[in-house]
Amino acid sequence: MSSLDPIPYSDAQLRAILQRVRTIAMVGASSNWNRPSYFVMKYLQGKGYRVIPVNPGIAGQELLGEKVYASLRDVPEPVDMVDIFRALEHALAIVKEALSMQPRPHVVWMQLGIRNDAAAELAEANGLKVVMDRCPKIEYGRLSSEISWMGVNSRTLSAKRIKLSGRNFQRLSLDRVTTSGGAIPAAERAAREDS
Repeated sequence: MSSLDPIPYSDAQLRAILQRVRTIAMVGASSNWNRPSYFVMKYLQGKGYRVIPVNPGIAGQELLGEKVYASLRDVPEPVDMVDIFRALEHALAIVKEALSMQPRPHVVWMQLGIRNDAAAELAEANGLKVVMDRCPKIEYGRLSSEISWMGVNSRTLSAKRIKLSGRNFQRLSLDRVTTSGGAIPAAERAAREDS
């Protein structure tokens, strides 16, 4: 596989990661509201994730209600995933820093346009799951069918009516059925409960 070939992650792989992760350290988080890292952080927080921003340029400040840290070494609590919003040449150093964390994160996620095979090999050799050249915001939206509201084919099928929340808006979760990933146990339980 060349570095230009798309990486074939299955919906089931991505869904499992996004369901397991609760706390994310976002390396390269920006305080600029129109930068992708800012609105990805805000979106993930809205989906229930705790996102800890890491950026030495704004360390000590607060970003979207969270204290910003200068490096992964400075994050005082365990994280499940390190989300890399830095150029690909920084990915290897970030993975090395993630491997020095105790406890180690379970996942290293490199954002769209970031593919560093050496960093991925090092992380995988040390037991971490790796996702490259993908955005967790986009994948969450696609897997939950939320992105299809905008006319994008998310490959997610369901004949089941979505329940409205107490505030009368749709809130989708990752417990949906996809054409490529199949039903997951939570979706199967929900189907049994409604029968």
